[in-house]
Amino acid sequence: MIDTQEKAHKLLLVDDDMGHRTMLKLNLEKLGYSISEACDGDEVLDSVQKNFFDLILLDLKMERMGGIETLEALSDADIHIPTIVITAFSSIESVVTAMKKGAYDYIAKPIDIDNLAHILARALDHSSLRTENAYLKDRLAEHYSFNKIIGTSEAMQELFSTLRLVAESDATVLIQGESGTGKELVANALHENGSRKKGPFIKVNCSALHENLLESELFGHEAGAFTGATARRKGRFELAHGGTLFLDEIGDMSLPTQARILRVLQEGEFERVGGNDTISVDVRLLAATHKDLEKMIEENSFRQDLYFRLAVVPIDLPPLRERRGDIPVLANHFLEKKNKKNNKHIKCFHPETLNIFMHYNWTGNIRELENTVERAVILCLGEQITPRELPPRFFPDNDKPISAKFSSRGWTLRDMEREMIRSTLHETNNNKSLAAKNLGIARQTLINKIKEYNVKA
Repeated sequence: MIDTQEKAHKLLLVDDDMGHRTMLKLNLEKLGYSISEACDGDEVLDSVQKNFFDLILLDLKMERMGGIETLEALSDADIHIPTIVITAFSSIESVVTAMKKGAYDYIAKPIDIDNLAHILARALDHSSLRTENAYLKDRLAEHYSFNKIIGTSEAMQELFSTLRLVAESDATVLIQGESGTGKELVANALHENGSRKKGPFIKVNCSALHENLLESELFGHEAGAFTGATARRKGRFELAHGGTLFLDEIGDMSLPTQARILRVLQEGEFERVGGNDTISVDVRLLAATHKDLEKMIEENSFRQDLYFRLAVVPIDLPPLRERRGDIPVLANHFLEKKNKKNNKHIKCFHPETLNIFMHYNWTGNIRELENTVERAVILCLGEQITPRELPPRFFPDNDKPISAKFSSRGWTLRDMEREMIRSTLHETNNNKSLAAKNLGIARQTLINKIKEYNVKA
């Protein structure tokens, strides 16, 4: 019997035989269940849409709507409640059909209450486990990613914490990092998780436009403002009103344009190119650059006052070589993505390929890794991506794709991890803090791994 101090599980009992239904209800209530009744299958959908049920006990043979049809209706409505079917027939075929339609289990008439109690307990345990697994999966996904940004390293966990705090604010954010580190992804994530997510998200690449064109692009222009300006045109600031404007590569912007941007940030207003009317806007500004703006300030090529306005919340994205622990996670993410794109079914990376990835410098960062994986997926004819599918730059000394060190015997992932830790400790003169940083893991995790593998630098 269910512990009476716990909340009773709610069951929907569906049977068109009132006498049989009453018998089952009495017995199930003795077991501690809370029972609701339906006298035919056509009442089930309405019941489950209005009430919560932990489980459905469903007769297969009913006058108006049988159990199979009821299971189909639940599936079509995308309702997934554990269902036990009751059958008075010895026909395996009807039971198999019910299981294919989503039933968890079945019980035959005449019903043995003890057997039914066992089946119900097992079904509820299974349902609870599925719910818990789904919850844990969501929590893990939340912990190790933020929108489409992925990472398990300590640096990325700190980044995700910052992004969650900053997203809900209206603060101006300056995203800094090398090319290919995912600055645009961060900007997207900040907008999509903020209070302005229902507003427009407008992007401008400042390095892609000439200075005169950039001003027109940002602030708009009036008809006749310059040759070719045949009609009034709204700029990106106006188009982003109520939403977010993302200025990518803001370090490539000229000083006069920087001055106009500063005014918008300070006063929330500007004039179109060739116009006199002052336009007010409500825009959240996000900016990104791969350049060293502080150095540009010293060189008088970037305004210090604009820098302070932009860097209300500075976010520095680490290069991939400083978060090597994320490389396998990212590589497998891109493998899945590129498999779908190219209609391929490659299962995994050969351990030597991952080893090469872990020791490569990745000057192009995540973008280079993604492009490398896509190239390998296209070229791969087997079930594993091997070093043979990697471009020549991965082998600068013209070594064979699979080095003698690793081809001499089969290497497991544990072998690779042990060797990776050993070689990193050697490179850092046994500096565990630096080695942990280079590997993209916590120092204590590294110490635990050293003990586990008995690694000596």
